[in-house]
Amino acid sequence: MKDILKRVGMVDCKPVVTPVSSAKITYEVVVSYADPTQYRSLAGALQYLTVTRPDLSYAVNLLCQHMHAPTATDWASLKRVLRYVKGTLNLGLRISRSTSMDIHAYSDSDWAGDPNDRKSTSGFAVLLGNNLISWVCRKQQTMTRSSTEAENKGLADVSAEVTWLVSLLNEIGIPPASPPRLWYGGRGKN
Repeated sequence: MKDILKRVGMVDCKPVVTPVSSAKITYEVVVSYADPTQYRSLAGALQYLTVTRPDLSYAVNLLCQHMHAPTATDWASLKRVLRYVKGTLNLGLRISRSTSMDIHAYSDSDWAGDPNDRKSTSGFAVLLGNNLISWVCRKQQTMTRSSTEAENKGLADVSAEVTWLVSLLNEIGIPPASPPRLWYGGRGKN
């Protein structure tokens, strides 16, 4: 993380507490970023960080959607993520011994979150006991007609992941202690 900050000259930047601004990004005035290769290189480095930093998944997903033709706005968003990284250098995955073999999965989706193509973004996290073992944040392949449909597509994705995980655990002789629980939406529905 420090090397990435050093590459872009942001070692002494002011940190922020969130990787994405709450303001909606609009793309009415498009100003191309002067060095798209630099943008792609840094977005790729941040994508590599998501292996141990799931908190960056959503923000990096947004950045990578614009790698083909980054704008000045995209560059500002990338720099914000780097400022967030600066303030969270001590974060990462922690794997610890767990007495529970219960599987819990959490899924959430926005609805038509991208103003350009109106596609939704879904994400999920799967825990085995207390340990996060799988997570994804990605744009849905098709447009949805409602927030319910977007949530259902997200649930389908996490269900497939949990089904595969249960199969894997059974195959290696460690069946889950109880049926997996799936939680969805921003209100903790079960």
